[in-house]
Amino acid sequence: MAIPYLNGYLVKPSFIGESGIAYFTDGTNDVIPNQQQCEAYGYTYDKETGTCSAFTYSANLERNFVNENNFVKGSGHTIETGTNTTQIMGENNTVKGLSRNNLIIGSNNQIDNGVNNATVIGTYGRAEREGEFVIGGGGFSGSGVGKAQSSTITLTGTTTDGSATSLLVNGEVGKTIIDREAVTNSFQSFEATVIGVRTGGTAASGSVYDRLSVRVTGLVYLKLVDQSSVDLGKFGTTGGWAAEMAFSGTNDMLFQVTGAANMNISWSCTLNIYNIKV
Repeated sequence: MAIPYLNGYLVKPSFIGESGIAYFTDGTNDVIPNQQQCEAYGYTYDKETGTCSAFTYSANLERNFVNENNFVKGSGHTIETGTNTTQIMGENNTVKGLSRNNLIIGSNNQIDNGVNNATVIGTYGRAEREGEFVIGGGGFSGSGVGKAQSSTITLTGTTTDGSATSLLVNGEVGKTIIDREAVTNSFQSFEATVIGVRTGGTAASGSVYDRLSVRVTGLVYLKLVDQSSVDLGKFGTTGGWAAEMAFSGTNDMLFQVTGAANMNISWSCTLNIYNIKV
């Protein structure tokens, strides 16, 4: 998984060299990061050389290592290059690297490459998404991570017209794809509780603080979804406001909301995902 841009930054790490140097990009060109950009992603900036490093190179350094910024208790953990400010407690957990601000408690759990601000508890849980909270359900007696689990993520966004708009995962700019392993033996059920509140706009009907809460539930398989929605409450002019699970590209899953013309609406969605892989 690619590292997302941090809020307010136009550059991000593209890869870590064998010597530990972090190379950055603006999405098109290679970029030499300054100290602020380097340290914002949890790396170390060397003022003398002007370089940004994920780790200090040593001929005896193993690729899997424990960064001094991490807090690790237990045994059998695998902590890959670029893991920063992460707490791990338990046994045989894995952090795939290039990530920061994560927490794992339990055994045989995993946080995927480039995933930040995630929490995994239990056993055989897998965090695939920014800011995700995962409860691992044992992976069918240890047959693999992510095979039986539940998780929660928050999505936010705004609309100003009546077109379907994809919400942002954990509020990350440009991050609308809800990452998943879309394979033929994987199924997801979901519950999404969505609230929309009008904050402005020139539409003559309705007024500021008109609002709607809706719950969307469904079952996803590859790019197929069987879903339904029910209003939990509404006030004022909310005609046409809606929310649904959607897809883009080959297997990309999105959560979209629809507002109304000339209405500025802020949206927040708490999305619970239940995964089974058989």
